Amino acid sequence: MKTAGAFLAVSGALSATVAASPAAAKRASITPVTVKGNAFFAGDERFYIRGIDYQPGGASDAKDPIADEDGCKRDIAEFKKLGINTVRVYTVDNTADHDTCMNALADAGIYLALDVNTPKYSLNRAEPEVSYNKVYLQSIFATIDAFQKYDNTLLFFSGNEVINDDATTSCAPFVKAVTRDMKSYINAQGYRKVPVGYSAADVESNRYEMAAYMNCGDDSVRSDFFAFNDYSWCDPSSFTTSGWNLKVEKFKDYSIPIFLSEYGCNTNQRKFEEVKSLYGDDMTAVYSGGLVYEYSEEGSKYGLVKLDGDSVNELSDFNALKSAFAGTLAPKGDGGYKQNGSPSQCPGDSNTWNVTIAADQLPAVPKDCDEFFTKGKGAGAGPGLKGAGSQTAGSKTTVLASAGAGAVTNGAAANAAGSKGAASAVHMEPFSFAPLVCGLVVMVSTLLGSSLIL
Repeated sequence: MKTAGAFLAVSGALSATVAASPAAAKRASITPVTVKGNAFFAGDERFYIRGIDYQPGGASDAKDPIADEDGCKRDIAEFKKLGINTVRVYTVDNTADHDTCMNALADAGIYLALDVNTPKYSLNRAEPEVSYNKVYLQSIFATIDAFQKYDNTLLFFSGNEVINDDATTSCAPFVKAVTRDMKSYINAQGYRKVPVGYSAADVESNRYEMAAYMNCGDDSVRSDFFAFNDYSWCDPSSFTTSGWNLKVEKFKDYSIPIFLSEYGCNTNQRKFEEVKSLYGDDMTAVYSGGLVYEYSEEGSKYGLVKLDGDSVNELSDFNALKSAFAGTLAPKGDGGYKQNGSPSQCPGDSNTWNVTIAADQLPAVPKDCDEFFTKGKGAGAGPGLKGAGSQTAGSKTTVLASAGAGAVTNGAAANAAGSKGAASAVHMEPFSFAPLVCGLVVMVSTLLGSSLIL
């Protein structure tokens, strides 16, 4: 669990003045990743996420690292030394040009796991019903437009740590609605089916409920994967001492890919002993790898390197992770993955699951969003990192519809807007207590792995 010092700040946002080039740069060749059963595959080869979380600048100077050509090339040299195949980026500028870095990553065999939210355009857990609106969707759809064209775009995160305690589980329907909308947008535009899913906080009390919730219902509303942050293995430890064995047992019948979107406890000296279990017989039948937090040192003592302009100082954690990866080869074969499985059962209301919206309903697609789901039209120009923001652009009144109402599954946009969805109903959200619990948080989905403490 990390401190609030890991927040992304808007003050360091990159300029959003990059003009569109008349012709896209030639893209490097890399095999797109797909979902089969509870695993990822690159072609016919099982794909394990073997990566790091990458957001140089952190809270003090948040930037889009995929738009920083010099920084990207500098850091790819370090990625190669580590032997990774994936980087996770928490914030990008959807108006910037990303061709150079994405091609360089592809040349190095490295994929991108991307959070589509930004500090100003994200769900606010204190008022999710207000922050889920057309302005917000336009921004995240524009980010999809910008990155779907790259074969090494591995996946999109629909949210990051929106729920960080039991009280804020009431935000779950909005997270699921955003996931539905992103999948629908990809289908409506005829894009490659880049997997869409959620990155959950390191909250043991509701993790399994959230995992089940994101994997229940029709395919049109289910996540393509589920990821969570886990700092419970603190060296020296083991598969059983850490309790990871119990999590594997709990998730053994889960039917979509699971991986760790953050790991790497720094309570003691980090040796990354968990790597052997994560990519070994202990876990590969259930887990698809993970991402170490984090590449650059940003004041929280999780960094693998210290950046100073063009220079990179490799810290002790860098060498420890390099050794751990070198000593644990990629698993052979399919790792015992589960080829077929059933959706999860939606969780019921409990002391740790405060969801008042029925399991077969979700917030309807916001009014006047039909244009986004018209093939060839899309979202239009994104607002970048300097836009006015979306957290206050909606209403406190939520229109509900059957969960899959308006979902696009075959490229045909029918009843995409909530105002035309089936079984619509007006729902006054019982969130008046939320500001007391959380405060008015406006940078929910762009956290650099930090579990919020408000």
